[in-house]
Amino acid sequence: MKKIYFLKTCDTNMRILKSINLDGFELQEIKTNPITVEELDEMQKLSGSYEALFSRRAKKYKQMDLKNQELSEKDYRQLIIDEYTFLKRPVIIIDDKIFIGNSKKNVENLQAAIN
Repeated sequence: MKKIYFLKTCDTNMRILKSINLDGFELQEIKTNPITVEELDEMQKLSGSYEALFSRRAKKYKQMDLKNQELSEKDYRQLIIDEYTFLKRPVIIIDDKIFIGNSKKNVENLQAAIN
């Protein structure tokens, strides 16, 4: 399976997508086509935790004062399901490998895996 979960209004997501060969990838824009519980659980199996998939950069993270709360894996899972902005983006799955977020090292690893 080759799949990319992204947000088209995010310039960083779009820059990363333009930098890779998208042949054979299924693209899912998470605002217009929200992730399902099953998709999130599959991402968690590949990443090892829901926290790894959670974005602390989302505006709602500060608005909801989540930094001052102790969140469990169950909390992270529910927050991502309830609000698409909490998914760290992009999430790219290539068979049994997952690439989460837009860090330089992650993008380099992704490009190496694709080429």
